[in-house]
Amino acid sequence: MNTDTPNNHPSFSFEFFPPKTDKMADQLWSAVPELARCNPSFMTVTYGACGATREGTLDTIARMQKEISAPIAMHLTYINTPIEEMNNFADEIWKLGIRHIVALRGDMPDDLQWPLDTDIAYFQYTSDFVEGLLARHPFEISVGAYPEKHPDAPSLDADLIALKKKCDAGATRAITQFFFDNDIFYEFVDQARKMGITTPIIPGLLPIHDFKSMKNFSARCNTTIPSWLDEKFDGLDDNPEDAYKVAQDILNAQVDCLKQNKVPHIHFYTLNKARLTVEASQRL
Repeated sequence: MNTDTPNNHPSFSFEFFPPKTDKMADQLWSAVPELARCNPSFMTVTYGACGATREGTLDTIARMQKEISAPIAMHLTYINTPIEEMNNFADEIWKLGIRHIVALRGDMPDDLQWPLDTDIAYFQYTSDFVEGLLARHPFEISVGAYPEKHPDAPSLDADLIALKKKCDAGATRAITQFFFDNDIFYEFVDQARKMGITTPIIPGLLPIHDFKSMKNFSARCNTTIPSWLDEKFDGLDDNPEDAYKVAQDILNAQVDCLKQNKVPHIHFYTLNKARLTVEASQRL
């Protein structure tokens, strides 16, 4: 397993999502400054499929740009958005000072199926989207990677071919879907390298704030829940303090293992909560 790192001290980054309620906003703006003090390499803000959270994403980034010094990346999805509209929006966000894009397909709308029917007015694949963005402006671009394959991919090999196309199109890095068994990540990196993918592959980690919610989310993302993980949370539904300690131990163990294996960077899906992620970051 080769994770291509120069030292034993990984850098790290954080993902947030735009809030939909006042309560969620309070939670986000409590977490952002606390996590910013950890000195991440960058922070990202998600963007709903078909631009569902466009204004919320832009508002969140604008406030972050004013209040913290960490570079901010914007997620951007192309599904169901015409190329001309996407080009105009790329120009707009460049003018706003956004230089880093997390380029994704986005969730499929109910009226579409993957693979898409060919339509020259729309981007067909994420590799096309990456090329289009870079033709417009010299963005830094992160793309997604799926150690257990994307739910829509017919196989892991097919998904690795798609990843190579995204990387060959000019992606700066690939950030993985979350996982709980680090061996899955190490094996995925080895497979990618054997296919000629040289782009950095960054592990994405999900702190477990609510085990039941996480399991539901994992089912949609094609993420395996190891049996030992179920066992550790068994009987803790009404014991939040013990559940927190278990979640803390699991995340710290993942971080320590990745660090020992000289992984250069770790991305945390914060769910707009700071505590578990701050403690894990401090270990780095």
